[in-house]
Amino acid sequence: MNSNATVFVVDDDSAMRNSLKWLIETVGMRVETFASAEEFIKSYYPGRAGCLLLDVRMPGMSGLELQEYFAEQNITIPVIIITGHGDVPMSVRAMKAGAVDFIEKPFNDEQLLDSIRSALEIDQDQRVIQAERAEIAARLAQLTPREHEVMEMVTNGKSNKEIASALGVSAKTVEAHRARVMEKMEASSLAGLVKMVIAANLYKDH
Repeated sequence: MNSNATVFVVDDDSAMRNSLKWLIETVGMRVETFASAEEFIKSYYPGRAGCLLLDVRMPGMSGLELQEYFAEQNITIPVIIITGHGDVPMSVRAMKAGAVDFIEKPFNDEQLLDSIRSALEIDQDQRVIQAERAEIAARLAQLTPREHEVMEMVTNGKSNKEIASALGVSAKTVEAHRARVMEKMEASSLAGLVKMVIAANLYKDH
């Protein structure tokens, strides 16, 4: 687990914030606490490793509104919702919006810590995937428009002859483009190139 990962606690109840901070720090995790969603937004910058422990019902911006704000900004940080019994329907909404867990008050300490560990693992996995996609995007940026065309046709199962016919060039020219695509994409096989193209499409969607 990332040693720089931080558990961000956002709760308007000072006693709850202090209790959570103490509990999480007893197992050696970093903690930062905030009294409101607005306070958290001001101090947080995207890219920090960690997870968010979030109270649903708070004055000002609610937990759900903070979650929606992050979704609009394309900020991906795993969210654990802390809820009172009356907030369960809201928490279900939060889960549908992508929260990784919701914990009802009063909660079991070990259950909460397990949930935090899972959220931090999710964050770490997401970072690995994002780094891989960024690397693939950088390789794609090196391709010429014609190389992009050839790559698309190759990964769609077209033969060199079919590609040559479609583009109005010789098969040798297609072979040359194909070799440059493999080199620039650092692909050792066609299967490897296909995997990268799939990952690149995911990259564009996010």
